[in-house]
Amino acid sequence: MKLSCYVVDDEPLAVELMDGYVRKTPFLESKGSFYSASAAFEALKQEAVDLLFCDIQMPELSGMELARMLPERTKVIFTTAFSNYAVEGFRINALDYLLKPISYPDFLESASKALKWFGMAGNDAGSGSVDSLFVKTDYRLLRIGLDDILYVEGLKDYVRIWLQGCSEPVLTLMSMKVLEEQLPADRFIRVHRSYIIQPSKMSYIERGRVVFGKVRIPVSDTYRQGLHDFLGRHSVFL
Repeated sequence: MKLSCYVVDDEPLAVELMDGYVRKTPFLESKGSFYSASAAFEALKQEAVDLLFCDIQMPELSGMELARMLPERTKVIFTTAFSNYAVEGFRINALDYLLKPISYPDFLESASKALKWFGMAGNDAGSGSVDSLFVKTDYRLLRIGLDDILYVEGLKDYVRIWLQGCSEPVLTLMSMKVLEEQLPADRFIRVHRSYIIQPSKMSYIERGRVVFGKVRIPVSDTYRQGLHDFLGRHSVFL
């Protein structure tokens, strides 16, 4: 597999360096480089690529703003001299975040993460079903099997993903809305502003609460009918 990519940076020396890294990486294919996010955006309208190596601080249109307008198939790895953008970068689901000056080993590690992500996404698409998802945690891209997820707990800008057989959750910087969109609707359902559950993993429902072992999760009025309908469709009746 080869990943097509663009390099975007307003500094010519940075573009030259990243272009060189792309050319020496066998599984990457350069489709062009740009000195502004605006130029890259126009190019993406004509030819979407798999991966964008993109600076953040650029005039007119920033890398963050560009990332929010990317085609669905295009993922971004940010390249920047400023570490304070990391949190915002992870919030919009960047695959990685490289801090300048960028060495080739760091570049290669980041590009390899992207290759793994696209490889898994391709396998899922080919099989017709998704059996895992990737989340950013502790500066790693972690693969989580859907069958291992009990429930998800929202904490403002973060979510906790509670897994079967694990005493500690996976903590990732992501909104509940974004995660909910990634989870298959035939397996997961939201039961509260702060909770998404996998009903096949629950023990029982009692007094308006879903029970997972010793954990009791409230079902709010807003989502009660949706849960009832979900269980009915799956031959489970309250």
